[in-house]
Amino acid sequence: MNHVVAVEAARACHIYSGCGYPSPSIQDFYFRPLFTIGDFHFDKPMLLVLLSTLIVLGFFWAAFRKPQLVPRGVQNLGELGILFVRDQILRPQMGKKGDSWLPFLCALFFFIWINNIFGLIPILYFPATSRFEYPAILTAMVWVLYMGIGMWKQGPLRYLKNLSVPSGAPWWILPLLAPIDFLSNVFIRPFTLSVRLWANMLAGHVLLLVFSLATWYLLTATLQLVVSAASFVLLIGITALELLIQLLQAFIFTTLTAFYISGAYEPAH
Repeated sequence: MNHVVAVEAARACHIYSGCGYPSPSIQDFYFRPLFTIGDFHFDKPMLLVLLSTLIVLGFFWAAFRKPQLVPRGVQNLGELGILFVRDQILRPQMGKKGDSWLPFLCALFFFIWINNIFGLIPILYFPATSRFEYPAILTAMVWVLYMGIGMWKQGPLRYLKNLSVPSGAPWWILPLLAPIDFLSNVFIRPFTLSVRLWANMLAGHVLLLVFSLATWYLLTATLQLVVSAASFVLLIGITALELLIQLLQAFIFTTLTAFYISGAYEPAH
């Protein structure tokens, strides 16, 4: 289900109808397959992920298929987006030497951001990143990437040592500190990277559902009309806040990715 389906299901439910407030549940994050081929089920979140991929590819293809020395139109927007990722995400974490990672980080940032924004677009009304498997897949890709680079550049044993043994730590604390650092850097780091994105999108989607349904549910008698209007105002405010959070979560995920890749090239000091 999504916002539209949930509101449709609650259409007959008002405060005096006797059916009770149709509160959102975990079922609002699961969808009937759009189509099935054997054991393969293609559902709405998969469609949104595919759509966001096509949007990113289509936008940057349109922006740079015939680049002009003096940019105009969509090329202006494309360059602004690339410069934002380069100057606010890549360069602070990796310096100029990391510029070769700009295409990857741009694709990652805009892919996540567009998937997040889908949670506010009518008809779509669902952020694919609120389903844990999608942030988990992105995180697994980033984890394999920076672990592979670290072992390639520093050597497997040296890289694992650098992940486990903080520079300058006294020897007597290493039996306690090394396992903690190893677990933190190798397992907890990717776990928090995926959970941070997923939990924020999940919470935001639930809040939007709660106030969308409450606005309709309370739309009855005069007193409830006032409360319904208040719920609608809160819905608008939460929507504006969610716009900021959606951008911020894409920014944080991409920034941490750049930081992890940078650390894989050389040990921290």
